[in-house]
Amino acid sequence: MSAEESERSRLPFEPNKKRQKPAKTQSKPIAQPQESGKQADRKTPYTKEEMAIPQVVSQRMIRRVAGFCGVPTALGITTLVVSYLLAIYSDIKLPPIAVLLVNMGLFGLGVLGITYGVLSASWDEEEVGSLLGLGEFKTNWGRMVAGWRETRQKNS
Repeated sequence: MSAEESERSRLPFEPNKKRQKPAKTQSKPIAQPQESGKQADRKTPYTKEEMAIPQVVSQRMIRRVAGFCGVPTALGITTLVVSYLLAIYSDIKLPPIAVLLVNMGLFGLGVLGITYGVLSASWDEEEVGSLLGLGEFKTNWGRMVAGWRETRQKNS
């Protein structure tokens, strides 16, 4: 992969430098005295600020998750209440299996909405993204799959 391609495929908030594995430490005898007050400097390759998702992007993700997860979940709860009120105050008796299937479907959409909300948000700080986020979802899904493949290749 060329330097240009790797630049395009990295996350907008990902640090530019490559992460290096920490050096393996060799075991030392226990009887060896340690330096007084000084510990070996263990520096992480990135600071917390470099590793964190920017505030703008995380707020965008939260708003999308609230919408794509909250609406189906609220509808699922509403159908439970409505089916109960219909059974108590009217002569309409809904089959319990129908209520169960509708609720399972709506709560399942709520769970999928969490994933879609995160992946459909624009991960670029400057770009807001579209209303439904279909283009952002395709881009972010591709990044996630590429990360899985890269990890699998390293572990093989």
